[in-house]
Amino acid sequence: MPFLVQWAITALSLWVASLIFRGLKFESTSALVVSALLLGLANALVKPLLIVLTLPLTLLTFGLFLLVINALMVLLVSALVRGFKVSGFWTAFFASIFVSILGIAVGSLVDSGTPETTIQMPSGGNWL
Repeated sequence: MPFLVQWAITALSLWVASLIFRGLKFESTSALVVSALLLGLANALVKPLLIVLTLPLTLLTFGLFLLVINALMVLLVSALVRGFKVSGFWTAFFASIFVSILGIAVGSLVDSGTPETTIQMPSGGNWL
């Protein structure tokens, strides 16, 4: 169930981003749904490999190169999905930032109730 919720959040974020950024277009709803699925898979499988391979550059730029990797993930998905068009790198760059922020915001509103997302305060004892 959490996978489906995350998939829906990614699809919603991509749809809103396509309304805001002129260079981000979906020809159909199926292209949007497949793009959200592939973006999730690319972020889970390809992105960690790219982070490890570019670790010196990421450290040198104090982590800002991760934004470039996010844009590359969006460009990769647009190259793989027919019906998903991105006009260029900068559109992918700013759209990936927007999709990430919106995904975090919407994800924080959707409480799954799992122990991983529930914040528990200590019930007793000293804090220090």
